[in-house]
Amino acid sequence: MADPPETPSDQHLPVPAGAGLGRLNAAGPGDALKLLGEVCASRAWIDTVAARRPYRDTDELFAASDLAMAGLTTADLDEAMAGHAVIGKPRAGDATSEREQAGVRGADGDLLAELADANREYFDRFGHVFLICATGKGAAEMLAALRGRLGNDAAAEREIAREELRKINRIRLEKLVLA
Repeated sequence: MADPPETPSDQHLPVPAGAGLGRLNAAGPGDALKLLGEVCASRAWIDTVAARRPYRDTDELFAASDLAMAGLTTADLDEAMAGHAVIGKPRAGDATSEREQAGVRGADGDLLAELADANREYFDRFGHVFLICATGKGAAEMLAALRGRLGNDAAAEREIAREELRKINRIRLEKLVLA
């Protein structure tokens, strides 16, 4: 089965309750944790979303995800961010990061070098990877966003990263329930 189209914004596809949602609802505790662990690396997020099962529909699942994301502590947010590849450098063999960062494929070497330098500067400033919902974005667009966010204070940047994670989780959950 082909992957469903990705949504580049906060909007989600109207998804009826289907096999993927049924599989998540029916999964045993360990399997549910594994499925949700493919969406987000935060154990607190995983536990919260798993505990609220069963879901009547995808909107209820998305609302639970958003609620769980809003409740993450600083440590939980750090855990979630640590599960993400550096922008411009998808993890080899990780189909999710390769798919999400498809916009860097074929990018000019100089642009990728600039992205790598900006990522290092960002990490040095904030202590975590730069997070952006990369779906549908090219390397130049991601670099511009990264540079623009370097001027943020740490608290503002963490909240922006939280919102980007929320968007990423939404897209990943769509893939899970459409599977």
